[in-house]
Amino acid sequence: MPVYQSAEQFYAVMREVFDEVARHPEHVDAFMHSNLVVRMNVADPDAEILLDGRQPPLEAFFGPRPGRANLEITLSADLLHALWMGMESTRQAFFDGRIQTRGNLLKAMALIEVFLAAERVYPAIANRHGLPGQA
Repeated sequence: MPVYQSAEQFYAVMREVFDEVARHPEHVDAFMHSNLVVRMNVADPDAEILLDGRQPPLEAFFGPRPGRANLEITLSADLLHALWMGMESTRQAFFDGRIQTRGNLLKAMALIEVFLAAERVYPAIANRHGLPGQA
C-alpha cells in the first residue's frame, strides 16, 4: 500500500515541509544564490514540485508548471518518504537508478542543504499526518 493516498495528501505534506525549510534562510542560502530551478517529478501518486532558486525567498510550487528546469529529479513518493524518514540511503537509491536526474548535477550541489533541512523536518510532519514509518 503506498504511503500517500492522493496527490493532494502529498502536496499538503510537502507544502508544510518546504514552508518549514524556507523559515530558516541558512538552509536555503546556497540554493538561493544558485539561480537554479529544480523540478521534482514524483510517481504514485503523480505529482510535481518546482523549487525556484532564482531570487529570495525560496518558492515551492505544487502541481504541474510550465517552463524549463535546470535540473529534473524523478522518483516515487514512497522512495522520497523512505529517504527523508532515514529508512533508505539517497546514495544507494541514486546508484540503483530509483532516483533519476536530468540536468547539471554539479550545479545541483546547491540543493543539498535544502534537502538535508527537509530531511530533518520531514519525520515530525509525516508523523502529524499519520504517515507510516520510523527513522
